[in-house]
Amino acid sequence: MAAAAVFADDAFIPLSDSGAIPLRDIVPWAIFGLLLAMIALYFVSTEQGAYAFFDGMYVHEFVHDGRHLLGFPCH
Repeated sequence: MAAAAVFADDAFIPLSDSGAIPLRDIVPWAIFGLLLAMIALYFVSTEQGAYAFFDGMYVHEFVHDGRHLLGFPCH
């Protein structure tokens, strides 16, 4: 019973200096996320279509179902 009382006595103590995350801390991560999203969109939408960085149909077949799910024609 004493262990349950110890857990019940714990309280959340908020920090007095908590606030919004500064924009200068968010911008690099936002750019990185946007870059990853653009690379993924390229591979799903364009690779092995009109232009291809890689030979063969490996990338096309790997993202084939995702391409149809997002509405990109490939046949």
